[in-house]
Amino acid sequence: MGGSTTKIVGYDETRTLIGTLQVKATDQVTSLYGAIGNFLYREAVPLTAVKTIVLTGVGASYIEKDIYDIPTFKVDEFQAIGHGGLTLAALDEALVVSMGTGTAYVRASQEGITHIGGSGVGGGTLLGLSEQLFQEKNIETIDMLARQGDLHNVDLFISEITKSKISSLPPDVTASNLGRIKNTATKSDLALGLLNMIFQTVGMLAVFACRNDTIKDVVFTGALTVFPQARTVFAGLREMYGLNFIIPEKAVFATAIGATIPYLEEKK
Repeated sequence: MGGSTTKIVGYDETRTLIGTLQVKATDQVTSLYGAIGNFLYREAVPLTAVKTIVLTGVGASYIEKDIYDIPTFKVDEFQAIGHGGLTLAALDEALVVSMGTGTAYVRASQEGITHIGGSGVGGGTLLGLSEQLFQEKNIETIDMLARQGDLHNVDLFISEITKSKISSLPPDVTASNLGRIKNTATKSDLALGLLNMIFQTVGMLAVFACRNDTIKDVVFTGALTVFPQARTVFAGLREMYGLNFIIPEKAVFATAIGATIPYLEEKK
């Protein structure tokens, strides 16, 4: 249960994933109840077959009782993030970056999981600035607009502020996000500029987090992983800094998937 969306994953008695569902969460409790009903209907699972509802995320703090008379089990969000990232990427250790409303950085290994910090830059930043800059809050529309954008109409590049070569930085690297918004800039240009700013910020913080660490694998999870610009930006950072940036399949549901692991360990 996140700040802006609720994600549900379902597992059967053989620990096989049977389905996933994501819904907007303007009201977390209402969203949760509706999402559970929707999920069970879609997957043809009777309510009586559900043994336990495992909860994690900031919205889980609002749930203090059983749900539909089904016992609940709460898992610390950072533990869920770490387990989910390692599981989906099939790794023993990694820096797991959860891109939700904000962004959380979790160092995860077989020895333990530690929340090392976070940033307020994330999906909430995208929605808030998109509404102010070009009056749009729909994720699908922002994605569609950004695919047609041109960063040269909104960003300032290294090559535009110096004639000298900088040994560690290619000339096409961003010098300032949204640092040169032209009068002719379109909604598409602004949408792409916002996504580029967010992913560059998130990616560079991951680079800094790994600077004094042996970890070289960075696993990105969360709702923002659906944007193709994430892969483009992270590919550039991988080439510059030598880290292995990974966006695994089902990355949107990584925290929900990771929550099952502490639950299963507890019930052994």
